[in-house]
Amino acid sequence: MNRAIDIALQDYGLKEVPGANHEQKIIQMFKDAGHSWVQDDETAWCSAFVNSVHHKACLPLSRKLNAISWLEIGEPVTDPVVGDVVVFWRKFKGSGYGHVGFYINETDTHIRVLGGNQSNEVNIALYPKDRLEGYRRFKQIEE
Repeated sequence: MNRAIDIALQDYGLKEVPGANHEQKIIQMFKDAGHSWVQDDETAWCSAFVNSVHHKACLPLSRKLNAISWLEIGEPVTDPVVGDVVVFWRKFKGSGYGHVGFYINETDTHIRVLGGNQSNEVNIALYPKDRLEGYRRFKQIEE
């Protein structure tokens, strides 16, 4: 299996904590992404999740919290494999709002994504292909 997927699956099922308490693993994801100022689990965290997984896998980080930022780095690909980063638009194309996660597989109409902040948790969910912005592939950084 892919190293990023192996790491991401370690947090499968991790959920936000409602109310004043916050899931400390999600807070740590923000720290891994370089955003230690975030101290709650209500801030959008899909990009923090991908950054954290990449940090642990010695892969490049976007270091940004907006999902669309992942289109600025990595190698664009049209033939995704398990573990590639996949980016979708939200609200409307060009809005700057998006979602990011890891490619698992696809159907005729949807892409299966392992990601964070998917219904407030780490899980595998389906996203419509017509919202696809792009795929990115990353090479390991020299340690």
